[in-house]
Amino acid sequence: MTSTTSSTAEMVPQGKLQIAVENVEDKNSRGLGCFGWLLVLISLLFVTATFPITLFMCVKIVKEYERAVIFRLGRITDRKPKGPGLFFVLPCTDTFVKVDLRTVSFDIPPQEILTRDSVTVSVDGVVYFRIHCPISSVANVSNAHSSTRLLAQTTLRNVLGTKNLAELLSDREGISLSMQGSLDDATDPWGIKVERVEIKDVKLPQQLQRAMAAEAEASREARAKIISAEGEMNASRALKEASLIIAESPSGLQLRYLQTLNTIAAERNSTIIFPVPIDMLQNFMKK
Repeated sequence: MTSTTSSTAEMVPQGKLQIAVENVEDKNSRGLGCFGWLLVLISLLFVTATFPITLFMCVKIVKEYERAVIFRLGRITDRKPKGPGLFFVLPCTDTFVKVDLRTVSFDIPPQEILTRDSVTVSVDGVVYFRIHCPISSVANVSNAHSSTRLLAQTTLRNVLGTKNLAELLSDREGISLSMQGSLDDATDPWGIKVERVEIKDVKLPQQLQRAMAAEAEASREARAKIISAEGEMNASRALKEASLIIAESPSGLQLRYLQTLNTIAAERNSTIIFPVPIDMLQNFMKK
């Protein structure tokens, strides 16, 4: 059951790609006509007559990461692009367009955006995309790269306009995924696959930065005071328990007194301490 579901999911984008290619084919390949085939025949005769010379004009090469879309008398010839490697074109009737299939990245310029809670911020990002259908990228849009850049800018403004400042600062991953889905759906008819979208930097106004810094500092001071008060409360409880223990054993008080003298003598060597018995002080207190 799991394998059937995964195979169905993999077949969906392939079906979309096939439908897009068939739509292009239906629009552009409805037959060359009698005059068109006559020109093709003349071109073939010309190539045959001047075979050694026209060989360099007819044989073309595309690299591993490139594909060639061939136009014959202005119409796309095949449903699949040519390449990689060698392919053959007629010198007088065929033209071709090379399409790069490698992943392309570009920076989204900083955009001044008004968030949902009326805060103006400047946001920029980066987009990674590639062409997965060369025929659609050539036949359905004049400049696929430029159109994707412009669409990424408007998509960034539209998506961030529905978020407040807290969501913008804390949920960058969710915003990136939302932008990627919107861009991918919009550029699919152009044969473009958006692989990744990332938010690079969010610049806040200086006044807002100072206000947020003051709020954070006040929050830290409040937490510090609470921690200090809790520490004093715990220390008083410990002192109370210690006093009860010492009251049960008078000799423990003398040992604590001697330990205190030892600590003072180790820290301050120039200090002279004269121990006085506590019993003598009790006699003066009774008088």
